[in-house]
Parts: sequence; structure tokens; C-alpha cells
Amino acid sequence: MTAPIVVPADHLPDDAFATIRPAYGTGSLADVLPGVCAVLGVPGAADVLGIGEQLDGIERIAVLLVDGLGTYQLPVAAPYAPVLAGLVAGGPGRVRTLTCGFPSTTPVSLVSLGAGAPPGAHGILGFTVRKPDGGILNHIHWDTDPDPRVWQPVPTRLEAAAAAGVAVTAVTRPEYEGSGLSVSANRGAVFAGAADHGALATRMLAALRAGEGPALVYGYHPDLDRSGHEDGVDSAAWQTAARGVDELLDRLVTGLPPGAALLVTADHGQLNVPADARVDMADYPALSAGVTAVAGEPRVRYLHTADGARDDVAAAWRELLGERAWVLTRDEAIAQGWFGPVPPGHAGRIGDVVVICLDRTVVLASEWEPPIVGRLVAYHGSVTAAEMTVPLLIVR
Repeated sequence: MTAPIVVPADHLPDDAFATIRPAYGTGSLADVLPGVCAVLGVPGAADVLGIGEQLDGIERIAVLLVDGLGTYQLPVAAPYAPVLAGLVAGGPGRVRTLTCGFPSTTPVSLVSLGAGAPPGAHGILGFTVRKPDGGILNHIHWDTDPDPRVWQPVPTRLEAAAAAGVAVTAVTRPEYEGSGLSVSANRGAVFAGAADHGALATRMLAALRAGEGPALVYGYHPDLDRSGHEDGVDSAAWQTAARGVDELLDRLVTGLPPGAALLVTADHGQLNVPADARVDMADYPALSAGVTAVAGEPRVRYLHTADGARDDVAAAWRELLGERAWVLTRDEAIAQGWFGPVPPGHAGRIGDVVVICLDRTVVLASEWEPPIVGRLVAYHGSVTAAEMTVPLLIVR
């Protein structure tokens, strides 16, 4: 017998469930590295966020992405992360709120950050998407098929910085070296593996201190997100992960060399999902009628449909889910600007029908995905403020 899922309180206020549109070009995760590159003198880079106002005289910049540290997780983490809490209280100009892109999920956000482009342009449009051959590509478990330089054609901001003479380093888990996602997001950087948060701090600081001239160091820390998925936001495991984030920040902040700055951001937030908010397609035959493939993830489903079945599929999903989700056609989702401009070559990666879950609803696809997907506690991917808003903290 399967044990019940234990769902702790995640302490989200009502406004965390307001819907948020991605602020491409004015205040999104995709705008961070262009601003950093502008500060470092990379030709053609634009600083729409105005971060150069806080970074006058800085020529070495570290950008740390803490997976799952959305804006609404900051007050939850504060009791376990005093250094983080102090940074959040840092004052005007040092703390701001950005949006990630849509869907609000890790591969989409990592490539949006690295490429400095919205999802429609770079083509990483979901946690999983359907390939032209009909297979499903999981962007987290992706090697060289399809070729990441073709699948994600936009040059990264790390490539542009390196070409301009900036020393560029990407510090992340050793097992990510050469993966399709790493190549899509971080190509152009020298790779440095770091197996835990202590090694991450050591290698980021070493790269900041090495050599002379401008430098850009990117670091990625996955533990908070993983703990949220497996045990829930503010579970004991999540609290331990938050303490680990604080230890990482403490070492980075105290170890910053002269002329260097640290930017801390995230790829998305999270919310805990109780059992009664989980809808499994397997329990409702009407949800599978006319569907030939299911991709995306539980908070944003991509439904690929049989010829001529799109409208019937959309109608069936609207009838069953009601106010628990927005059900759009692909054309509607693109026209509403959720992905930014989408070239024709990328459009087919989006489902014929796009299901955007609201409040705490998730749609499970137990007949299409591994059982672990339905055993998670915290999820993300949709358009609520809890998922879409991320911090940008600036330390110098």
C-alpha cells in the first residue's frame, strides 16, 4: 500500500495565487545577463534592469542561481537563513523582484538566463516537450539527441562575454558537464564541477580571484528545489536545504574580492499541493479522448491531439477543470505572449492544447509519466506569483 503524501504548510498568502505575466524585456530573468554583460563592457549588451547603477567600478561579477528560491520562499527561509534575510533587507536598489519566463520551470529558466532571451526564441519551452519524431524530450535528462546547438540556436550571453575578452566560468554539479541543457544554457563558459555547496563557493570564489581583467562567474545550486519537490516547502528537509543556501551565501559574501559583486537570483518559486488538488488523467477518460501525446509537467500540460480533435479536446478539458485551469490552444497561448515571440520552427514543441493550472491544482498523467511525478509534494510551472516571481539580490 502506498503511503499517503505528507504536505506541510508552505505559508503562501492569498496574493501568491494572483496570475503574473512574464516581463520580457523589462524585468525578467532573461534580462539579467545582458545587464551584467553591459557592466563588463561586452559590445551590444543592454542593461534594461539598470543594475549598472549599483555596480559602478565593478569588473568581476558572480551570478548565483538558487533553484526554487522564489520571492515567496524568502520569508519562509528567513528563520533558517539569516545571511539571506540580511541580503533581502539590504535596501533600495539592492533587492528587486523579477519574473521568470513561462512555463516557470527549471530548463526554461536556465536557458532564458544563459541565452538572455525569452523561451520562444531559444526554444526550450517546457520541462518535457514532443520532438518532431513524436518522442518526448526531457530537458533535464538530455545528452546530445537532439543536438543542443541546433535545438537551442540562440548564442548564449556567456559566449558573447568570452568573445569580448571576459573570463567566463560556469560552476555546477559535475554530472551536468556536457549535458544538452548545460550546452544550451552555458556554452561559452569554462566548466568547473562542484559536488556540494561548499565546493560551489570555493570554485566560484577561485574563479573571481583568478587572473586580471573582467570576469563573469555563473553558479547553480539545486538542493532547495529538490527538497521542496520531495518533501515540500518548509519541511524539515527543506529547512536543512535553506541552511545550506545560507552557508553558501555566507562564504560568497564574506569572500568577495575587491572589485567584485554577487548577484543572487532563482529560476522559479514553488507551492505545495495537497491530495485533493491532484487530478489524474487516468481517472477521467474524457481527458484522454483525442490525445496522442502528453508533455509539459503537472502545472502546465501540453496536449498533442489527433487530426481534427483539438477543439473537442480543449472543450472536454474546460468542462472538467472549470475555473481550476486555463485551457488554451497553442495559437492562443502564443498570441497572448506567454513565451515571447515564437518562430515557426519552435511552435510545434508546444502542445496543440495548453492547460495552465491555477490555485494549487495539478494534472497528473500517470499513464504517460513515471510514478515519481505524482508523488512530489511541491510543484511549479504555472503563472501564479508564487511560481513566477524571483528575487534579484545585489551584493558588492
